[in-house]
Amino acid sequence: MSVESDSVDLVGDETVENVARAAVFAALTGAFAYVSFQNPFSPAPVTLQVLGVFLAGIYLGPVWGGFSMLLYVAAGAVGAPVFSGGSAGLGALLGPYGGYLWSYPVAAALTGLLAHGTSGLTKPRDGSVPRLVAAMVAGTAVIYAGGTLGYAVVQNVGLYRAFVVAAVAFVPAEAFKIAAAVGITRTEDLGAA
Repeated sequence: MSVESDSVDLVGDETVENVARAAVFAALTGAFAYVSFQNPFSPAPVTLQVLGVFLAGIYLGPVWGGFSMLLYVAAGAVGAPVFSGGSAGLGALLGPYGGYLWSYPVAAALTGLLAHGTSGLTKPRDGSVPRLVAAMVAGTAVIYAGGTLGYAVVQNVGLYRAFVVAAVAFVPAEAFKIAAAVGITRTEDLGAA
């Protein structure tokens, strides 16, 4: 008696490819966490993680970009040293800067949605620069909201103080990351649709 299993696909090739791409962008974001600079206006360091969030949304779209950042957060939660400065675990997610991390999946999904719209993925370099910038500004707003709320709750400070420390202090760095993401999308094809 023989059983043929060659014709059974549990998961389609497209899904496998998308999961692999999501994992690559999660790993890239983890690598970007190691590029860290002290912010003179905030106790939170400046890292390139948000650049990874932007690129995941732009290259993978809302669903897979958001999923990529869920993988990233899950990997860090279970102990992979992928958060800022090589930190990991629930302590990082529940600490004063955890709000940023929790916001990454939503920010990547929103960036992807605004960069591509609802009609499907387009090549990132084919999108207009104003649309890409607007998508990343919206993603930044989500990250700043998460960072501000997390910092305010954990540090027991008012929202104004938290906003200054967790958002305003990072505006120049985010402008650089947005410019870098636009430059990358104009010069590289990272395997998008």
